[in-house]
Amino acid sequence: MEERLIEVRFHGRGGQGAWTASQLLALGGLKEGKHVQSFPTFGPERAGAPIQAFTRISDRPINLHSRVYEPDIVVVLDPTLLGPGVAEGVSRGTLLVVNTGEGPQEVRKVLGLKENEVWVVDATELAMRILGRPITNTAVLGALLRAREVISLESLLEAVRERFPGRVGELNVKLVQEAYREARNR
Repeated sequence: MEERLIEVRFHGRGGQGAWTASQLLALGGLKEGKHVQSFPTFGPERAGAPIQAFTRISDRPINLHSRVYEPDIVVVLDPTLLGPGVAEGVSRGTLLVVNTGEGPQEVRKVLGLKENEVWVVDATELAMRILGRPITNTAVLGALLRAREVISLESLLEAVRERFPGRVGELNVKLVQEAYREARNR
């Protein structure tokens, strides 16, 4: 199997759980014996301000200590953030996973991308239905793993249960599973 460093960049707003999503993905990687990093970029911003979070997952030790400039995967928790910042550093091979009710072609058009693989899921609608709140972080992770098995779904679900014990954890597990089923690339 090819050993590879996978770099993921999350775009969200303060309070939506972008950094928590990054941490959950990293925790799932740790459960599989992988080397991981997870960190945000934000300062004294208020809730609702745009933030980014980053995850690196590798079979080997990770010696990089900078933000992710050329991501393998971009995950967008809030569709109002779609714009130049999301497309920054994106190459033809970059996968995008976006919380939106629109289709992949509309996302490509908004971002000015022609050939990128784009997966979409209406994570906000799912979160409102299952959690009763528009917290989309675990939903976009379900969609991410449907698009690309960065870690196993089982490892993610274990990480979610560990991070959110009890009823909240089980609701988030359900949200991950629903988003995994509903994510689409057409």
